[in-house]
Amino acid sequence: MATATIPTQSRQKVREHRSRLREQGLRPIQIWVPDMRSPKFRAEAHRQSLAVAGSAGARDDQAFIDSLSILDDADDGSNDQPRE
Repeated sequence: MATATIPTQSRQKVREHRSRLREQGLRPIQIWVPDMRSPKFRAEAHRQSLAVAGSAGARDDQAFIDSLSILDDADDGSNDQPRE
């Protein structure tokens, strides 16, 4: 009988927690994202990276990404502007 009360208590706590969040004006949502651990995901990411690397604009594309990725070492992250 004790095992039946634990899930009930947990459900009640979750219900109360969600109720408090709703009172704060929040609502629950569910999103689905790609599973980056999946072998299929890794294979597709690899395929796409090879396609980009082999494209006519690969050098310009990489230069663009590099320009966005370079941050000043003294930057604390509060300024996400690329370094000139």
